[in-house]
Amino acid sequence: MHHKKIVIILKSMQLTKTRLYCEAKDYFFIVLGIFMYGFGFSAFIAPEGVVIGGMAGLGQDVYYLTLRLFGWGVPVAITMYVANATLLMIAYRIVGKQFVIRTIFGATVMSLAIGILQPLFPEALLHGQKFLSILVGSLFCGIGIGIAFIHNGSTAGVDIIAAMVSKRSNVSIGRTMQFVDFCIVSAILVINPNATIENVAFGFVNLFLVAYVCDQVINTNRQAIQFTIFSPYWQEIATAINNEAHRGCTVLDGMGWYSKKEVKILLVMCRKIESVTIFRIVKSIDRNALVTQTKVNGVYGKGFDEMKIKIKPIKHDTPAVQSKQQA
Repeated sequence: MHHKKIVIILKSMQLTKTRLYCEAKDYFFIVLGIFMYGFGFSAFIAPEGVVIGGMAGLGQDVYYLTLRLFGWGVPVAITMYVANATLLMIAYRIVGKQFVIRTIFGATVMSLAIGILQPLFPEALLHGQKFLSILVGSLFCGIGIGIAFIHNGSTAGVDIIAAMVSKRSNVSIGRTMQFVDFCIVSAILVINPNATIENVAFGFVNLFLVAYVCDQVINTNRQAIQFTIFSPYWQEIATAINNEAHRGCTVLDGMGWYSKKEVKILLVMCRKIESVTIFRIVKSIDRNALVTQTKVNGVYGKGFDEMKIKIKPIKHDTPAVQSKQQA
C-alpha cells in the first residue's frame, strides 16, 4: 500500500514537470514570435511611415475621427487599452481563461518589444527600398504571429477577434485578421485627409502578406498526410506504426489483378511533420513496399482537428414523428 502511494506521488511529480516544461516552452515561443513581429514592424515597416492594421490602426481611426468632430483627438493608447480590455472580457467566455492570460502576457511583451526595438531603428534597415522593406517586414510579422498562435498565445488586438472567430467556425485566423485590418486601413484613408494613397496601398500589401504568411505557418503545423501502403509485411508495419509513430492504421482488403491474389492495404493518417517517421518505419521493415503519399486538406476527429460547425437542432415534434409515437 505504501509502495503504491509512492508510485502515485512520483507519477504526479512527473506530470507536473511535463506540464511545466510545456508551459515554459509555449511562453518562450510566444516571446520569440512577438519579438519577431516587433522586429519586422520596427526595423522595416514603421520607419517607412506605412499605415498598417491592428489596434494601432483603430486608435488612429478614433483619433482622426474625434479630431474632426470635436476638435481634439482621443489618444491612440487610450483607444488601444479600452478596445483590448473590451475584447478580452468577451474572449474570456469564448476562448477560455488560459488564452486571456496569455493574451495579457502577449500584449505586455508586445509593448516592451516595440518600445525597445523602435528607438534602435530610426531608419529602415533596407533604406531607400520601400517595397522590399514592406515585404521583409511583413514576412517577420506573419511568422511571428503564426508562432505565437501555434503555442496558444496572442499579441492582442485583432488577434483576439481572429481567435474567437476561429474557435466558433472554420474561418482561418489569417483571413479574419485580413478582413478586419482591411476595414481599419480603409477607414484611415477616409477619416485622415493627410493619409497618402501610396502608404495606404503599401498598408494593404502588408495586410495581405501578414495574413498569408500567418496562415502558412499555422497550417503547416496542422497539415495532414494520407499514406497507402502495400506490403506482404503489413502486420509488422502496422504494429510498428502503432507503437513508434503512435498513429492508427486501417487494414483494407484488396486483390492484385495481375497476380489474382488477395492483398492487405494499410491506410494511415498523420501530421505532415510525422511523415518522415512513417517512411522510416516502412523502409526499415520492407524496402520493396509500395507506398503512396497524398496531402489531405483536412482530417477531423480524435488525434487531429475538431470539426467546428453548428448543427441545427432536430425537432421531434413534427407530425410524422408524432404519428409514429402514437402508433
